[in-house]
Amino acid sequence: MIYVIVEHINGKIEDITYEMLGKAKSMGGGVTAVLLGSGVEGLASQLGAADNVLLCQSPELTEFNPQANCKAAASVLAGKNDSIILVGNTSMGMEIGPGLSAVLGMPLISYVTDISDGSVTSSLYGGKMSVQSAVDGGYIASVMAGSFPAESGMLEGSPNVESVEAPDLSDVKVHFVKLIEPEGGDVDITQKEVLVSVGRGIQNEDNLEIVQELADKLNAALSCSRPIVDNKWLAKSRQVGKSGLKVKPKVYLAVGISGAPEHIEGMKDAECIIAINTDENAPIFDYAHYGTTEDLFDVVPAISEKL
Repeated sequence: MIYVIVEHINGKIEDITYEMLGKAKSMGGGVTAVLLGSGVEGLASQLGAADNVLLCQSPELTEFNPQANCKAAASVLAGKNDSIILVGNTSMGMEIGPGLSAVLGMPLISYVTDISDGSVTSSLYGGKMSVQSAVDGGYIASVMAGSFPAESGMLEGSPNVESVEAPDLSDVKVHFVKLIEPEGGDVDITQKEVLVSVGRGIQNEDNLEIVQELADKLNAALSCSRPIVDNKWLAKSRQVGKSGLKVKPKVYLAVGISGAPEHIEGMKDAECIIAINTDENAPIFDYAHYGTTEDLFDVVPAISEKL
């Protein structure tokens, strides 16, 4: 049996859940979704790829709470040590996976990008190295978003729903206060058909001007990877990636972006990806339809001049 821990927020099931359900379905052997929360029974009908849904509800699970969710998941999965448990390698999943591993006494494999019979593949060092782990028996796999097609897990169906009593959660020491969402920016990059996205390779803030000029000539929006936002060169509303926004433009031009998994998660579904990076081994080239290893400071002005 394969168990998939459902990730949801604000009443919406996250794509990583469907990715894991689809992969679990393809592996055979039965799929059970573990749904934690409060008043979330309506979400069970959206888990058609699962054969069964274990529904565990409690007021303490109304909002995501690392301690409460981990304790509840461990209670639901107690005695399932010979099974495969899939959890997202996300901000939520990384709070649950290690705790489950410790409580259930099961090995945890992180940054998982593929699972096959007797082997699990992980991505390390920002996607520059793949590692295969031999597995025998039960284990927990922390799956990276974007590893499998979400559509494969978005199936119609009527899984059997079984309610499971939640453990006593009154002793948890972490308490939810409020969800803080980023403020809206001057442009909604999720609605743009063309994005020119800039990364660490731009070197300094003054060099943003040449990329902005290209974006203007393409009638595109300027977006970026996380280091640009961390340096406060562009607003958070411009960030693409796991901790930013998920985009799906017709054209995504990645300028000086290496392609860390967290960034890839936010733009991998673009119709056409074009990469400019002097490092021929940069992970972005594994996803780009077109690319060049020429210097961006030569290429970007040249394109602008042609336009």
